[in-house]
Amino acid sequence: MTRSDLLDIIYQFYPRGLPSYDPRYAHTEEHRRLVEAAHRGRADYGTWEAMLRRLEDRHRLQNESLHILAGWVDPAYSARIWLTEERALSFHVSLLGPYYGIHLPGIPGEELVAREIAREIEATYPGYQPIPPELGNEVVPDVDTDEARLGEATVYVSLLSIVWTWVNPA
Repeated sequence: MTRSDLLDIIYQFYPRGLPSYDPRYAHTEEHRRLVEAAHRGRADYGTWEAMLRRLEDRHRLQNESLHILAGWVDPAYSARIWLTEERALSFHVSLLGPYYGIHLPGIPGEELVAREIAREIEATYPGYQPIPPELGNEVVPDVDTDEARLGEATVYVSLLSIVWTWVNPA
C-alpha cells in the first residue's frame, strides 16, 4: 500500500478542491459513489454486528455506526472498546476500500486488545489491511469530508471517518 494507492481511492469518493458546503458537492460523481458505499454498508451491516458481538463477549464495546442504518453517509464502520473508565481505543473498517485502522490511546495493555481486534477484522473481512500511521496521518489537502475541511482531512479521516479523531492519546 502506498500513499498514491490511498489517494486514488480517496479521490474516487471525494471531489477535489470542492468544499462540502458548496451546493455542487452533493451532485458530483464522487459524492454519489460515497453514498453508494454507505448504502452497501447498510446492506452488509449484519457482518459488522456479528463481529461486534464476538468482541463484546470479551470487552466493553460501543458501536459508533448505528447512524449508518438511519441513512447517514460515512466512509467506515466505527466502534470503540473501553480499556479504562476514561480511555478507549477506536477501530474502523472502511466501506471505501480494503482498509482498517485501530487508534490506540497510549495506555498499558492496549496492544493485546489491538492485536485481537486486528485478528477479528482480518477474519471477518478477508484481504483488509491496516493503514500505517505514516500514511494515515498525512493530510489530503484538496479534499473536504464534510467533517474535515479542505487542508484538514487526513487519509484516516477520509477513509475511516471523523470518529478517528475522537481518541485522545494519554
